[in-house]
Amino acid sequence: MLGWRQCQRTPSLSCADPAAQGPGPASYSLCVKYLEQIVASHRASVDPGGVSPELIAAAASQPPTRGFAASLKGAGMAVIAECKRKSPSKGALDMNLDPAGLAREYAAGGASAISVLTDRDFFGGSPDDLRRARNAISLPVLRKDFTVCPADVYQSRAMGADAILLIVAALSKAELAELFALGESLGMDVLVEAHDEAEIDEALSVGATLIGVNQRDLRTFGVDGVRAEALAGLIPKHCVKVAESGIEGPGDVARLGNCGYDAVLVGEHLLVASDRRSAVADLVAAVPAAPRAAI
Repeated sequence: MLGWRQCQRTPSLSCADPAAQGPGPASYSLCVKYLEQIVASHRASVDPGGVSPELIAAAASQPPTRGFAASLKGAGMAVIAECKRKSPSKGALDMNLDPAGLAREYAAGGASAISVLTDRDFFGGSPDDLRRARNAISLPVLRKDFTVCPADVYQSRAMGADAILLIVAALSKAELAELFALGESLGMDVLVEAHDEAEIDEALSVGATLIGVNQRDLRTFGVDGVRAEALAGLIPKHCVKVAESGIEGPGDVARLGNCGYDAVLVGEHLLVASDRRSAVADLVAAVPAAPRAAI
């Protein structure tokens, strides 16, 4: 299967290009999977006018961030608990969830931080979900979305995000460097997500020290359960390591902790639990507050 970057035209830093016209209708339909569809949709919706003065002012008016990366550093395993209404792979999870109530449940269970999906079309989220979740707790909040241009970064800060996600597979090298630097300049932590060795190298090349390894193949949304284990040793010890997706219980958390991960980002497992507070607490307890194995 062709990679995302092979399927698209080279994106401009303005992100006005709707992207991904591809090599032709037949081959494009075979090539484009979940990630490509989602990113193409986001690029198509970008305002060609760029970043407005009003948006810059709104971002600048926010109070200081809460320290997302710092919240993940500790002797045990940090849990980033996710708020999302649906996903392309699982369909509806909880379309009527209350972001504030969910965030309070997660915090009570011992979560170190919260992740909120703000994508509307594919995940059922919204900026208001992030605002409501963050206003209900004192934990830092990650805006989980498909960031493709500077306006997205400013919007994240304007809605109160403490951190943003950048997906290496969805961005050109120039975009990754630009958006990473912009996110940090606005006071946010930047979680850079990789799926293989080459993407980890790209994340490190822009200065990332908060690196996520997604066990889910975002082109098919299938889970590769050993992906995070295999890549853990490639991330330098000074970085905060986050394992993402495909985490189904305390056993997975313990396994990932033994590989040297500092945190896990968990969504579906928690959202389908009958007692979400207890489900978070079980994950937190999976790795005792003692030094983990060195890589």
